[in-house]
Amino acid sequence: MRTVATPAAPAAIGPYAQAVTAGGFVFCSGQLGLDPKTGQFAAADTAGQTRQALANLAAVLAAAGSDLRQVVKTTVFLADLNDFAAMNAEFEKAFAGHKPARAAIEARRLPRDAKVEIEAIAVQ
Repeated sequence: MRTVATPAAPAAIGPYAQAVTAGGFVFCSGQLGLDPKTGQFAAADTAGQTRQALANLAAVLAAAGSDLRQVVKTTVFLADLNDFAAMNAEFEKAFAGHKPARAAIEARRLPRDAKVEIEAIAVQ
């Protein structure tokens, strides 16, 4: 196993890694829509937070030697499932035709009161 860390994505805010590689896979921790330079949300709305969360996820994957095209599974946590369409539109743009397996779940509350959090599993 190898721990992955990159300053191109927000630092982990607890005792966990941005990602861990093992057995040819990359297991990415959930990413919020935080700007890695400021530590603040890149946007107040779900679409903007989704866009930034996916950019953060792409940065972690790059540090692990992978990319969004290698993602096999994602889990999307939404603070409000009514925001599904806004998240889904940004998700579709980011994956540009690649369709990983996905679950989308409404969570009662996300870290820092985020609107969205996205985790992923990819191949290296």
